[in-house]
Order: sequence, then structure tokens, then C-alpha cells
Amino acid sequence: MVIGIEARTTNAKEATAGGVIAAQWQEFFQDGIQEKIPNKTGANIYALYTDYASDRNGEYVYVIGAMVKDGTVPPAGMVSKRVPGGRYAVLTSEQGPVSTVVPGAWQRLWKLEDDGRLKRSYKTDFEIYDLRARDPQNSQVDVYVGLK
Repeated sequence: MVIGIEARTTNAKEATAGGVIAAQWQEFFQDGIQEKIPNKTGANIYALYTDYASDRNGEYVYVIGAMVKDGTVPPAGMVSKRVPGGRYAVLTSEQGPVSTVVPGAWQRLWKLEDDGRLKRSYKTDFEIYDLRARDPQNSQVDVYVGLK
């Protein structure tokens, strides 16, 4: 279970100046969202891609938050999302500026998908920002994508 803040977007929108994810990260840190999440089970930050309308070309919900104990009620202005069990492929990003390495990891995943080597479920995917991601200029992130 992850509690955090959410926004609905598309990959096409995120490729423009109208993207919402960068502003959502800014809000997460400026408003101290992580500190306001109750019953956290650790210090990692999770970014979820969920509630897909279709595939990577459709709308999805993007949630930035923290893993919490089951049954935790989200504070006002936040949501809770359950990460379903199942099979996930894990790709570790390169190391460098988070604004470069995370999109780069997704580009590699999309190439694997386009080549038929990755069959995604489009239920829930997520990124884990752990100790390796504390310095935004020198980060490494694990990306989990749900498989069929």
C-alpha cells in the first residue's frame, strides 16, 4: 500500500512543457508530503504508474508517496493505492541526474517492449527512490514494470 499525491497524465503530455510530473515532484518536496504520510514502513519514495486507460500511449495516474502499513487512511489531499502482487521486470537506471536517468530507463523498457521481449500488464508499474537516489544530480533508480 502506497499513500501519496496523484495526478492524471500521459506520456505525450509529459514530453511537453505542459507535463505535470515535474511539478508534482516539486510539490512533494516543497510541501513536505513524505513527512505527512502516516505509518510509513521505510524511508524510500515510490512513484506509481497505475489506473492505465490502455497502454503507454493512454492516460494513467502518477502517484508519488511512501509505502505504509495496511489499513492506513490517507490524510486529506492524498490517495492510497495498492501495488498488486504478480510478476515484475526490474530495470536499474544508469547513474546520474535523476531527470536524465529515469526517462532513459523508460526508453530502454519501451525498446524491449517494442522488440517483443517485454509483455507488460499495464496494471501498476513503479519506481523506487532509495538511498541511491538521495542526490538528484547523482541518482540510480529501480523501475518495476508489471508483466502479463
